[in-house]
Amino acid sequence: MSVVSLFLRGAAVLAASVLIGGAALAQSGPLVTTDWLEKNLEDPKVRVLEVSVEPGVFERGHIPGAQNIVWHTDLVETVSRDIAGPEKFQALARKLGVDKDTTVVLYGDNNNWFAAWGAWVFDIYGLRDNVKLLDGGRKKWELEKRPLATAPASVKASAFTVGKPNTKLRARLTDVLAAVEKTSPARILDIRSPDEFSGKIIAPAGFQELALRAGHIPGSVNVPWARAVNAADGTLKSPEELKKLYAEVGIDGSKPVITSCRIGERSSHSWFILSRVLGYEAANYDGSWTEYGNVVGLPISNPAGTVWGGK
Repeated sequence: MSVVSLFLRGAAVLAASVLIGGAALAQSGPLVTTDWLEKNLEDPKVRVLEVSVEPGVFERGHIPGAQNIVWHTDLVETVSRDIAGPEKFQALARKLGVDKDTTVVLYGDNNNWFAAWGAWVFDIYGLRDNVKLLDGGRKKWELEKRPLATAPASVKASAFTVGKPNTKLRARLTDVLAAVEKTSPARILDIRSPDEFSGKIIAPAGFQELALRAGHIPGSVNVPWARAVNAADGTLKSPEELKKLYAEVGIDGSKPVITSCRIGERSSHSWFILSRVLGYEAANYDGSWTEYGNVVGLPISNPAGTVWGGK
């Protein structure tokens, strides 16, 4: 073989290694890019799952091969107001063709609000390292005019067996009270809007899940969830920018963090960033303000001076 041929062959091997390494790199972290996903849509070991807020958005057009998860029925126990129990989650995972060796890519509208909720529930039931968010979600996919489909996906059911729930990822009212009373080192990060945090409003207009009181959990700090996102395309800011954002309110990974919002959905987005992107110890408080603000006798902070939603 000539020297030129050897050189060309070596260059080809190197190029292939770079490509393979790039794909592996894209899968190794908690996020995947739109480029990576479009190139891997036909991979039988990849499952694409949409978890959106707006009803009907999936049916109008979704990423080819994606399956739909309805967060308020599929991922919760509708009567007890709880996350899906082990049996329900196991049945869902099997129906979706998801197993422990499957690469799961979650995405959704509204900058991945409920896609992050899905990632949190999946993590609780032992599906973590292979579960990713599509960086930018539907917003970026549509901005780039990538393909959409309306036909439902057909997948082979898996034999997934659910494990023991990881309770460390979920904060309960007792955990929150321990932080309030300073018997726990945990910091509480409230990711609601400044008006919700101050008590000027109880919830954004149009939302039905309400608390009787307005304000926030004493000692909590406020970083609205949307500050972590690039407005132009819905992607997350860089890890360096995110670290700086949270460090401004004293959250730097040195102490456990409890994320909180109204019903736990927006806070799961911030939980994903803290836990999966930055590697901080974090738990999501899905009871959030609708639980804490409705409990008789618990202390609250209400800078706006409102009581029972009025002056």
